[in-house]
Amino acid sequence: MEYNFKVLVSDPLSDSGLIPLQKQGDIQIDIKTDLSDQELRECIGEYDALMVRSGTQVTAPIIQAGSQLKVIARAGVGVDNIDIDAATEGGIIVVNAPTGNTVAAAEHTVAMLMALARNIPQADAHVRRGQWKRGQFTGVEIRDKVLGSIGFGRVAQEVARRAQGLGMSVLATDPFVSAEYAEQRNVKMATLEEVIRGADFLTIHVPFNEQNRNLISTQQFAMMKPTARILNVARGGILDEEALVTAIDAGQIAGAALDVFAEEPIDSNSPLRQSSKIILTPHLGASTKEAQEQVAEDVAIQVVDVLNNRPARYAVNAPMIPSKDLDILMPYIDLAEKMGRFLCQLGAQGLHDFEITGHGRLADFDLAYVSAAAMRGLLCDVLQTRVNLVNVGLIAEQRGMNLIERKEANHTLRYDTLLTLRATYSETIEDEDGPGLRKEEKEWVVRGAILQDEAYIVAIDDVWVDFPAQGNLLVSRHNDRPGIIGKVGALLGESDVNISFMHVGRHKPRTKAIMVIGTDEQVSEERIDTLTTFEHIDWLKPVSL
Repeated sequence: MEYNFKVLVSDPLSDSGLIPLQKQGDIQIDIKTDLSDQELRECIGEYDALMVRSGTQVTAPIIQAGSQLKVIARAGVGVDNIDIDAATEGGIIVVNAPTGNTVAAAEHTVAMLMALARNIPQADAHVRRGQWKRGQFTGVEIRDKVLGSIGFGRVAQEVARRAQGLGMSVLATDPFVSAEYAEQRNVKMATLEEVIRGADFLTIHVPFNEQNRNLISTQQFAMMKPTARILNVARGGILDEEALVTAIDAGQIAGAALDVFAEEPIDSNSPLRQSSKIILTPHLGASTKEAQEQVAEDVAIQVVDVLNNRPARYAVNAPMIPSKDLDILMPYIDLAEKMGRFLCQLGAQGLHDFEITGHGRLADFDLAYVSAAAMRGLLCDVLQTRVNLVNVGLIAEQRGMNLIERKEANHTLRYDTLLTLRATYSETIEDEDGPGLRKEEKEWVVRGAILQDEAYIVAIDDVWVDFPAQGNLLVSRHNDRPGIIGKVGALLGESDVNISFMHVGRHKPRTKAIMVIGTDEQVSEERIDTLTTFEHIDWLKPVSL
């Protein structure tokens, strides 16, 4: 039989997960799970698709050797073993299965929580040693306890539902989930510190990145209740393992349950192994028969879609832009991502509306690529999944955001072709007309343009102030008064911070003004704290683009 496509499966996958491929009839499936890196590189050139789990390292040389590859599929969530940039450069779509193991991870989290509350692994080991001292293993009930969730994505929401069914209340922190979205799920949103201080059981559900490295460490353990317990079934490295052992030994917290670690497998001499108050499992969060079948099926369906020129549901890199639009859109895609990152660092969090408007010539194009880039910039530090054309709407929905696209071919703004991002959120404030609180709609507005082939931000909150969207920036809003700019410049000079540019925008003299300063060096937190205390400065924020 002649096949139209060839698919290589280089890691063990569930047989039932391959059924969508087998049903096609025109796809040859080769299962080779013992290939060395060299062997894979030598044979990959004849395949249209590669399906892997975590075992196969899909490096740039392998991708470059895959001259016919159209899709690389990871049966699971993490794509750390795939060189995404090399795949994107080669026009190869990378897909994963971010939802297939959601229930498995949530159930494992709850199982660890119950084991932690009732000392089940320790009691089991005790009995197997021939002992029967029940008083050593008095546990705690989880009913009426507070579950604190750091992050409120898919897995966290499933954990919350189960915890609520067991009589727990849930407190969560996630800067990109709106309070209204959480309230619909009977979850209260709070700051990270409030969640840490208020939790009886603290569970981690955020991606690992440099921002989240050792997110929970000595300072955070000191905030926790001495009766509190912590769980991590997300990613290793988010929790400082050395600080955890110290905190437990000092009685700062009551215990921990870990499924993931900074280094896996953990060292045989790791102090984690020595503490009887820490439960350890070998990264089992996704290890259920059902989850393995589901993730294999999810990626198999996507492989079929890509091979048949249909969009993949969970592509982790953006599809190729049509060549006729490439020259026009690429600069604005880059600009949109920078504007999204700019908004994120200004403090655009807990949004319910995120609006993208293309003015002038941009109105002639499909803005899906531009919207995806803006969302990617807005959420880049909080999601494991790359935001792209395929999943941008789904991710916005999961974060409780309403993604809106608008086009204005004819407008009266300062620049002919312009991109506007408008982020709207609700803030609870005291009601000036009477006792109690009320919600007030607030927004951030940022406009950008391409000037002399460079990305520029040209307005903030409808104050025109154009500056290059790159490097280290200090952005402030202040009352336009004599001497303010000089005071800021003098302090930066005293700190040996070199200013590369400074732009100020205002509607009219002695009203609110926006100032943007570019610096060659990052400004220390101490100096930023000092600058924010200056009279007439409403707010000042450091931004890095």
